[in-house]
Amino acid sequence: MWMSRSRFELCEEVPGAPDDVRTFYTDLTNMKLVHPLVVAVDRVGDRQDGRGHQRDYRVRDRIPFGPLSLAVTYRATVLIAPDGVVHTEARQFPRVRLTGTVTFVPAGAGTTVTETVDIAAPRPLAAFTAEQAEKAHAAMLVAIRRHFEKSRT
Repeated sequence: MWMSRSRFELCEEVPGAPDDVRTFYTDLTNMKLVHPLVVAVDRVGDRQDGRGHQRDYRVRDRIPFGPLSLAVTYRATVLIAPDGVVHTEARQFPRVRLTGTVTFVPAGAGTTVTETVDIAAPRPLAAFTAEQAEKAHAAMLVAIRRHFEKSRT
């Protein structure tokens, strides 16, 4: 009862082949280049099994909070399923969890990236967490598009 849940969905057209865009997206070390909150990423695990290819990371964010900035370190998991769908999970203190599904669909000469993110957070943090996550992920997808635009020129 003290937890709140929300969801957002974002789409972006990226001028790159689906496999190339997926490869870039699923290597979280690239997030330092495109995600506005991420400041450091360390890969801590990598394995392949029947569910797909899973990578585990430790991520450090700087989250703006009024005139301050909060440093947050958390665990993130990326699972690339055999069908190419990507499943993500980030677990943060205190009991904040973001789970996502990302698809990479061919669209003309590029890829439509669709990201659906479910958020569970304690009520006092829910609105702030949802707002920051959606804003950051929208900026990240635009930055991924720009990254691929630059690589074409």
